[in-house]
Amino acid sequence: MRAVVQRVRDASVIVSGRSVGSVAAGLLVYLGVGRNDTDKDLRLMCDKIVNLRIFPDENGKMNRSVTDVRGEIMVVSQFTLFGDAREGRRPSYIEAAPPELARSIYEKVVDMLRDAGFRVATGEFQAAMEVTYTNLGPVTILLDSEKRF
Repeated sequence: MRAVVQRVRDASVIVSGRSVGSVAAGLLVYLGVGRNDTDKDLRLMCDKIVNLRIFPDENGKMNRSVTDVRGEIMVVSQFTLFGDAREGRRPSYIEAAPPELARSIYEKVVDMLRDAGFRVATGEFQAAMEVTYTNLGPVTILLDSEKRF
């Protein structure tokens, strides 16, 4: 499982001209599910997301998590995080999970974050989305449950 985590002031998603979700200050998480991901990967990713210390403390150091600042979380599915463009010019998505598996794991991640007490908004799975956000910092962190980077 892969995620791009951004510290944001706000984030919103529009699909076909209608708003499907928005959050105030917190995190925007683009989430990609791999074909071999399991519940272990989703637990690891959720733990990492909610405990990642990328918010400033009183001294301006990044020592606080979204949990500490009581932030909100926007989760947007993005299979292209598994795009492999090392060869050729068209990325291969062979490592991305098929849609049925990806949807199931994506929904479990959202449920787990909500069960942890977060206000969570989402995009729309498999839709063409317009994502608007204000990245603070900017702060953008890449996560991989297999720790490839």
